[in-house]
Amino acid sequence: MSGDAQEAAVDLVVAGAGGGLAGALRAAQAGLSVLVVDPDEQFLRGNNTSMSTAMVPGAGSRWQREAGIEDSPERFVADIAAKTHGTADPALAAALARISAPLVEWLADEAGLPLSLVTDFAYPGHSVHRLHTVEGRHGSTLLRHLYDRVRSAPGIDLLVPARLIDVERGAGGEVTGAVVEDPGGHRETIPTRAVLLATNGYGADRELVARHLPEIAAADYHGGQFSRGDGLRIGLRHGARAAYLDAYQGHAALARRSRTLVGWATIMHGAIMVDRDGRRFGDETTGYSEYAAALAARPEARGWIVLDRRIHDLCLPFTDFRQTVDAGALVWADDLDTLARRTGCDPAALKESVAGQAASAGGSADRDAFGRTFFEEPLRAPYAAVEVIPALFHTQGGLAVDGDARVLTEDGSPVPGLFASGGAAHGISGHGAGGYLAGNGLLPALGLAWQAATALSHTHTHAERHEHS
Repeated sequence: MSGDAQEAAVDLVVAGAGGGLAGALRAAQAGLSVLVVDPDEQFLRGNNTSMSTAMVPGAGSRWQREAGIEDSPERFVADIAAKTHGTADPALAAALARISAPLVEWLADEAGLPLSLVTDFAYPGHSVHRLHTVEGRHGSTLLRHLYDRVRSAPGIDLLVPARLIDVERGAGGEVTGAVVEDPGGHRETIPTRAVLLATNGYGADRELVARHLPEIAAADYHGGQFSRGDGLRIGLRHGARAAYLDAYQGHAALARRSRTLVGWATIMHGAIMVDRDGRRFGDETTGYSEYAAALAARPEARGWIVLDRRIHDLCLPFTDFRQTVDAGALVWADDLDTLARRTGCDPAALKESVAGQAASAGGSADRDAFGRTFFEEPLRAPYAAVEVIPALFHTQGGLAVDGDARVLTEDGSPVPGLFASGGAAHGISGHGAGGYLAGNGLLPALGLAWQAATALSHTHTHAERHEHS
C-alpha cells in the first residue's frame, strides 16, 4: 500500500479524511496514535466535507456574544425540533447542540480555522445567526486547514488510497483491528482498539438511494464518489442498528449548465424560483433541501432562479456562486420579455411571478400566495436567471449512535471501540428532506468525530490509571 502508515498498532483508525480529520486531530492532541485511511486520492476536493459551504453551527459561541446575539444549546434544539416536526433524535440533537460552541471554538483555536459568524442573511430554520464559516464559504478551504494541522501533528499517519473493508473484534466483542484494502485488492489488518467510521453515507450507491429515497432517486447526485455506504454495511455486519435511512439533504439550486451550486443565499436575499414555464410553485424559504423534491416534481424536473444585480453582488462572497457566474450559467436581460425569450419561459407567467415578488417585497401583504413572508427588496432590471435542477447532496441516516458517537446495537448497547460520525451516523435531520437545517451535515461530521476522540481519550486515560494503580 502507498502512504506513510506504520505497521505498529494504533489507538484509533479513522476511515474517511473529511470531517473525520477533526477526530484524528483531537485524538492526537490527547496523546493517542492515529491512522487515517481514505480510498480517494483527491479527498481534499472530492468528499462531501470539501464540497460543502463550510457552515458549522455553534450555539452560544464567542462570535455570537461579540455580535450581541443571544443563543443557547436549548434554543438550537428547539429549532431542530421545529424544522423536523419533532422527529429528530432528541438525545443526539441535545448532545450536538451542547458541543456546537466548544467545537467551533476548538476549530478556530486548535485546528487553525479562520472562522467568522455569518450575519448577512438567515438560513431557513435557524432562529438566530449561529452559522460559522471560513473565507470563501467553501468546504475545500475548511478541509485544507484541517489537513494541514493533521499533517503537522505528531502521532497521525495517513494511508491513501486505502479503503476500510471491515473491523475485527475480540472475544468480548471489542474492536481489535481494522481490515483495509488498497486499489490492487491487497488486504491487511491494522491492530487497533478503536475505529471511527467517517465514510459518509450512501448517496453514491444508486440501489440504496432508490430503496430508501425514491422521491429523489432520479435527481443528480452531487457528492463524493466514495460515499457508498461502507460504514453502514460494516456496522450492520456487526449487529449495529440503523436509523433514519430515509433522511437526506437535497438541494434545489444546482446549476444545470455548469453543475455548480448556485446557493440558497440568492433566495434568502429575495430571488424566486420558477418552473420551466415561468411559474412559481411554493414558498422557497421553507428550505433548499425539501425544495429539491418540489423541483423534481415539476415538468422536466428543472426550473430557473430569477435574481437581479443586487442579489448577484450580495452572493459573490460564496465561492460556489462565483464559480457559477464564471461558468457563464447566468442569463441576463434588460426586461422580462427578453428574459422569457432567453429562458424559454412563458412571458405572461414570468411577469406574474416577478410581479408577485415585487408586491410582497413592497409590503402590500404579510405573506404572498404561497405563504412566503420575506423578500428583502423587489427585483429590478437588469434581471438574471440561472437554470437549476434538483440534486441529492448526501444522506442523513445511518448507524444509530449515542452522544459520544458510539455505534449502538439493536438493544441500545454500544459496540466496544466502534464509532461513527457524519453520514455514517444517523444524524439530526429527522425523516425525509424537510428536517435538514444548514449545518446538519458538518455538525455531525465534525462534532461526532470530535466526540469520538474525546470519549476514546477518556477511556485511554482511565486504562492508563488502572494499569498504574
